Amino acid sequence: MAEPLLVVRSRRVVTDIVAPAAIHVRAGRIERVAAWDDVPAGARLDDAGELAVLPGIVDTHVHLNEPGRTEWEGFATATRAAAIGGVTTLVDMPLNSIPPTTTCEALSAKRAAAAGQCAVDVGFWGGVVPGNAGELAGLVADGVRGFKCFLVDSGVEEFGWVGEAELAPAMAILAGLGAPLLVHAEVAGPIDAAAAGLAGADPRRYATYLASRPPAAEEQAIALVTRLCRATGARTHIVHHSAASALDQLRAARADGLPLTAETCPHYLHFTAEAIPDGATPFKCAPPIRDAANREALWRALAEGVLDLVASDHSPCSPGLKAIEAGDFVAAWGGVAGLQLALSVVWTEACARGHSLVDVARWMSAGPARLAGLGAKGAIAAGRDADLVVFDDAATATVTAASIHHRHRVTPYAGETLRGQVAATYLRGQRIAEAGRALAGDLGTLL
Repeated sequence: MAEPLLVVRSRRVVTDIVAPAAIHVRAGRIERVAAWDDVPAGARLDDAGELAVLPGIVDTHVHLNEPGRTEWEGFATATRAAAIGGVTTLVDMPLNSIPPTTTCEALSAKRAAAAGQCAVDVGFWGGVVPGNAGELAGLVADGVRGFKCFLVDSGVEEFGWVGEAELAPAMAILAGLGAPLLVHAEVAGPIDAAAAGLAGADPRRYATYLASRPPAAEEQAIALVTRLCRATGARTHIVHHSAASALDQLRAARADGLPLTAETCPHYLHFTAEAIPDGATPFKCAPPIRDAANREALWRALAEGVLDLVASDHSPCSPGLKAIEAGDFVAAWGGVAGLQLALSVVWTEACARGHSLVDVARWMSAGPARLAGLGAKGAIAAGRDADLVVFDDAATATVTAASIHHRHRVTPYAGETLRGQVAATYLRGQRIAEAGRALAGDLGTLL
C-alpha cells in the first residue's frame, strides 16, 4: 500500500522565488512542488494560507554540550528549542562536551548520549586538536561532517588550540579526505598585547572586553588560514566572523577561487557595542559584538556573498558561569544563547534592510546544508526531506523568559521585540512544533 500523501500549501512558498505552491510530501520526502490548487483527492491538506513556508533552518554551529556538561544544555532541551524556532537540522560542535569529539571513541559516546532524545536531525563535527591527526580519517569514516579547530585558547582545557605547525599537516589530510575545516579565527598575539594594556581596567565595562579582543586577532588569523588554504587546497570555513576589517581578505580569497567560505551570526547582525550596557555579561562572546558601522559592513558582505551563511553559535552555560551578579566580563563564560530565536532575529534585521525571505533561506538553510554536505536538506524541492517552517513574517513578539525553551533562560535577546514568528515546524513531513511548543521529542535522526 502506498504511503499517504500530505500536501502543505501556501500562497507564499519560498524557493528561489516566493509564490503560491502546493508541496506534495510522501514518506518524509518532497515528491514535487506543484501548483497551489493541485491537491489530489484523498490527500491530507495542511493549508498555511498567507503565511510563508520556508525550508527548515539548518544550524551548523551549535554547542549541545552533552555528554559531560549537560547542565549547560543537552540534546533534549536544545533540539526542542530548535524545533520551536523553525530549526530542523543541527550540527553539533566538538566542544564543550566531555569528552570532546576528537576521537572515534568520543564520537561513539556522543551518538550514544543523543540516541532517542532528539526532536530534530543532528549531525556532528569532529575536532582538530594537537596530536589527533591519526584520528581524522576514522572520524570521517564514522560520519562526522567535517572538523573544527581553534587558533587560540578555546576556553576549555580538553580542547586544545593548534598553531601552524599542527594546522598545516591536518589541512593536508582533510584536503585528501574532502572534509571541510571550520576555524575559530582569532590568534593570541593581538589578544595578549591588548591584555597588557588593559591591566587595571574595569571588568564590568563592555568597552574593556571589546578592547581585549581586537580586530587584529581576526585579521591575522584569516591571513594564516588563507595562506594554508591556498597551500593545501583544503575546504576551509571561517566561523562566527565579526571583524569588518577582515572582510577584504575574504573577498580577495573568493576572487582567487580559493575554497574558503565564512559565516556570521545573528548576534553580530542584531546588536551593537554602543548599546550593550556595562555589566551585561549575557552579551559576552568571542569574537565580540562590535560597533554599528561594523554591523552594517557585515550586512553588506552577506548581501554581496562574501559571507556565505548565518549560524547561531548557540553556546550556553549554566547561569552562574555568566557572572551576572558581579557583571564581570572578564570572569564570565563567553557565549550567546540564541538557537531558538535565530530565524526571527535575522528576519527582523533583514527585513529592515530590504532583504527577502529568499535571502534568509539562502543564508540559513541552503548555505549551511551545503557546508555540511547535507544534500537532502536546505531547500523546498523534489527529492529533498520535507523539512518545512510555516512562518508568520509580519507578526512581532517580545522575548520573555517564559518564551525561552533552552535549558536556561539567560540570553541577551531578553526584552527584544522581534519580527517573524514560527507557526509550525515539520521534520520529514511530521509536525514537530507549533505555536511555541514542541509536539514530539524523539523524531530526529542522527546524521
